[in-house]
Amino acid sequence: MDEKNSAAGKNEFSETTEIIDTGEIGEIYEIDEDPFSALFAQVVRDKVPGEDDSEDGEKAGVYLGAGDDGKDGKNGGDEDYDGGGENDEDDEDDEYSEENNRTKMELYDWMQCIVSAIICGIFIFVFVGRTIGVEGNSMLQTLHWNDRVVMTGLFYTPKNGDIVIFRPPSEAFGATPLVKRVIAVEGQTIDIDFETGEVFVDGVVIDEAHYINEPTHSRMNFVGPLTVPEGHVFVMGDNRNYSSDSRDSRVGTVDTRYILGKVLFLLMPGEVDPSQRDWSRIGFVS
Repeated sequence: MDEKNSAAGKNEFSETTEIIDTGEIGEIYEIDEDPFSALFAQVVRDKVPGEDDSEDGEKAGVYLGAGDDGKDGKNGGDEDYDGGGENDEDDEDDEYSEENNRTKMELYDWMQCIVSAIICGIFIFVFVGRTIGVEGNSMLQTLHWNDRVVMTGLFYTPKNGDIVIFRPPSEAFGATPLVKRVIAVEGQTIDIDFETGEVFVDGVVIDEAHYINEPTHSRMNFVGPLTVPEGHVFVMGDNRNYSSDSRDSRVGTVDTRYILGKVLFLLMPGEVDPSQRDWSRIGFVS
């Protein structure tokens, strides 16, 4: 009776069940709703070669048709190994793709940083400050030939003692900007005693000992006392007797609209002989 039922069950399985054989262990296949068939399918799913003993593994291989001839589970095991090799290749491809994506993202981040730095640099040097080279000795001992300085013109209003860079009002000096120190601003009266070298602003002698190279003895075309016109400043070089400045009629008082900005910082010290650079001079200029 048991053998008949078993045989009947086997015949029913073969007649009513369609197995989708893909050549790989563990693939999903369709099966009818017969209770015996469902129980049989559960056994097949649970018995995967390699998880239990070799005997069970061989049976599972026969049931799933993984082997070439369907007689043993060894060939089924071999095909499962080959399938794993294909998965390994897919994993390697995925890792290679992820690595490429990471490299691209890193390059993109670096490009963003570089472009941002360039834009910030342009903004700073155009609107906040820019570097200018000094030519000549009219500002000794504060500024030397070939010094490189940082200048700013952002929201700038000239004040007494500032070192400014301005476009020359006269064609006699060409298009090269000049660098001088503001001695008096609009409304102030300036006078100079060329015998003693003293400079007076509004009748008071100003202390210039910490920046002038020598006292002011060269008169040029200056006639004082002189009241500085509105919107103008009176400027002189620190190397007083070797500077063309507001004492010279070709320069005169400087219109503030010609002023490009104020010198803030000595960025690179310069000399006629580069080997004589004094690096200790780097810093803020006053």
